[in-house]
Formats: sequence, structure tokens, C-alpha cells
Amino acid sequence: MAELPYRFEPTAAAADVHARFDRLEAGEETTETVTVAGRLMLRRVQGKVAFGQLQDSTGRVQLFCPAQVTDRFEEFCALHLGDWIGATGDVMKTRRGEVSVKVGTWVLLAEARRPFPDKWHGIADVDTRYRQRYVDLWVTEEARRTFRIRSQAVTAMRRRLEEQGFVEVETPVLQPIPGGALARPFVTHHNALDMELYLRVAIELHLKRLVVGGLERVFEIGRVFRNEGIGPRWNPEFTMLELYQAYADYHDMMRLTEELVSGITAEVCGTTELTCGGRPLDLTPPWRRASMTELVGEHAGVDVDVAMPVEKLRRTATDLDVHVEEEWGPGKLVLEIYEKTTEGELWDPVFVMDYPQEVSPLARAHRDKPGYVERFEALIAGRELANAFSELTEPDEQRARFEEQARLKAAGDEEAMVVDEDYLRALEYGLPPTGGLGIGVDRFVMLLADVHHIRDVILFPTLRPEQA
Repeated sequence: MAELPYRFEPTAAAADVHARFDRLEAGEETTETVTVAGRLMLRRVQGKVAFGQLQDSTGRVQLFCPAQVTDRFEEFCALHLGDWIGATGDVMKTRRGEVSVKVGTWVLLAEARRPFPDKWHGIADVDTRYRQRYVDLWVTEEARRTFRIRSQAVTAMRRRLEEQGFVEVETPVLQPIPGGALARPFVTHHNALDMELYLRVAIELHLKRLVVGGLERVFEIGRVFRNEGIGPRWNPEFTMLELYQAYADYHDMMRLTEELVSGITAEVCGTTELTCGGRPLDLTPPWRRASMTELVGEHAGVDVDVAMPVEKLRRTATDLDVHVEEEWGPGKLVLEIYEKTTEGELWDPVFVMDYPQEVSPLARAHRDKPGYVERFEALIAGRELANAFSELTEPDEQRARFEEQARLKAAGDEEAMVVDEDYLRALEYGLPPTGGLGIGVDRFVMLLADVHHIRDVILFPTLRPEQA
């Protein structure tokens, strides 16, 4: 075999060829020469004429190869489907009306030594799709569409925040203390420092340190890691947008959330009226605002409140077939009742407001409701999309919350937080009133692309070891 080239320079992409020459009449030829490159995904030979479909990142273009014109015709006919080739020739339109490159010369760029799956229907085996994304992307148009949507959404997210004066930053992924969320971390060991480090479970605490430092509007789009289960909405590593805005509260975060989500949706999808699993879903603002206890009353038909005796809440939970742990307080019980009876039923966009303080150690106490905090989650199609607070700014209160979390951790709660002394020190320098927001980028893309498993929006999801 001849040595493969070190580089190749196309002069046109498949989409460009169609855009420039679709106006040709059937059977019309030009003297415009182009060089295209990509994978040979289809090929048929009819005597002294061969046809191929060349696919690049923009689409497909037909190769028209007459034996008397195309160099090394027999070798072209012997190519494998999936081979990378470059081809040069004049643009034409066949008698059947197909824009084509009439190939004069061509070169093999890389050989496909493994056969591709059925080129029309993609990969039927779901496990193969996720393990061999490099194959899935070539043969499954839906996969290519999903990841184009993801790229467009993240680009729009970044641009819209920067237009509002937010500064993008990068904060540590390896942290000495895993904080900012109730989650079980991954742990590793740094040899040179001889210390344990954790992959971050949230971006929150470092971003709020930056607000203390004077960056009044700050955001990060980054990877987060949680050593937990895998499912349709959960992957051990996922992408979060977290942002913090000085002088704002959770009402400001609601307005920002609905404007950001609906604006990106309209930009990427052309409308805020989507279809999710065959069911209509309208993301047009304003979204409904309702308290957690109000929604439980509507969907479960029971009254719950953190002020109720804990035994009464336990009986209510048991009557609703909600699992109960002995050590749970009223706030945790209210949350569990909501999550098991109500959360999955909330289809249209809604801000679920006013969470129990017991389950919200970083949020500021509610200004009007004792036992609650100013926190919301944005629910869309039964899925949590966003989580936001009026941030707790008082260092003594934050220390007391951390110490309660540490007590729970010592009692066996692997998701509880620990006391972060450096973060408390930062608060002692003064954190102004601040609103914070986190949006799950993967779940957002699931809505935009109308897919129903998080693996479909992550290029290389976490999987069990491949069986030999």
C-alpha cells in the first residue's frame, strides 16, 4: 500500500457544494473544480460508472466516477465503506438531478479496517452507540443533531451571560474539601503533597469566594463529579452552569432563569414551544411560581409543613408509601413526600419555591416563613433543571449549618457536608446579598433535543466495563 498523506487540503465542504450548485439543471456540467474530503459511506458500481456518497461534518455529496475520467477506477471500486478519501473534480448535476463531483483524481486518506453498521438506520444496539460514539456519529443523524444542539446551546449560554456583565472563570476541580452540594464525592490521593483530594461535587463555594473578592457577576460552565448512581438523568460526571450575582435574591434568579432558558431555546430551536416525548411543552415566560407545600397539597392531597409534629409527618409519609428513616426531621420528611408524590408530575415549567432549611444548608433563611429558606428548583417535564438560592451570607449561621452537616456525616450520612473553614473565613470578609443559580446543562440539552436519557447528550458517558 502506498504511504498515506500527512495532510490534505479540501477546497469545499459538502454543504458548500450543494449551496453553490443546487441551481444547476439536471444533466448540466460546469468547469468549476472542487476538492472534497470525508468518508465513503455508500458506493455502487454500474459497469463503467461508479457512484459514491462522501460524508463530511456538513453533510453528504455524491461522487460521480466514470471509468474514462476517474483515475484508478478499479481501485476506487474496491474501496471499503468508511474509508476516508479526498476527491477532486468538476461539479455537475446528474440526469436524475443529484449535485455531484465528477471525480478526476482521488486519494486514500485512511482505511476503515472495521465495517460500519447499516448506513441508513444507525446503530441498533444502544450499548454500542455509547461505547463507540466515533461510529455512532457517522451513521446516526440524530446523534449528530443532538451534539450540534448542545454546542449551540452552550455557546448561546455563554454569550448571553457575558452580554449581561457576567465574567467567566475557572475554579479548581481537585479540592481538599468537597462542598457546595449534598453528594458523595470521588476521592483521590496527591502523592507530592501526600494528601487526599476530591473531585468537586459543585462549583458553588469557590464562585462565592470570588463575589467576596469583588467579582459581582461571575459564572462557570464546568464538569462536576458525584460518586452516585447511574440512570436516565444521572451520570457520575456532568456539566453545570453556576452563576452568582451580587445584590440579587432568588426572585432575581427566577427572572434570570426563565429569560435565559427560554431565550436559548428560541435561538437554538426557533421557538419556545417544544415537544417532549410526543407531549407539548411551552417554555415561554413567565413560568408559574408555587411553594413546595402548595404543590404537595395539589398533587398528593395532603397538608404538610415543617411546623407540624414530626410524628404526624411520618404517618403522612407512610400513608403515601414514602420511605422514612428514623433520624429524618420534619424538613427532610416534607422534601421526601414532595419528591415521591409531586416532583415527577410537574410537566409545565414551574419554580418550586421555599425549601425546608433542614435540607438547604447554604441558602438564606426565608424572610417570612420560619423553618424555610429562599430556594427554588425549576421543574420542567418532571425533571429538575435548575436550583437557586438567596445565598446565606452570615458566617456564624453558616458555621452552625456546617456543624450540623458534620454531625450528620459522623452519624453515617455520606452525602453530608463538612466544615469548610476557608469558606467561613471568606464570609467573614463580607459577602453582600447574593443570588446564586445552577443549571444542569445536560438536562437542558435533553429538553432541546427531545431525548430521554442523559447518555444521549454526553459524548462519552460512564459505562460498566465492556464484557469480553
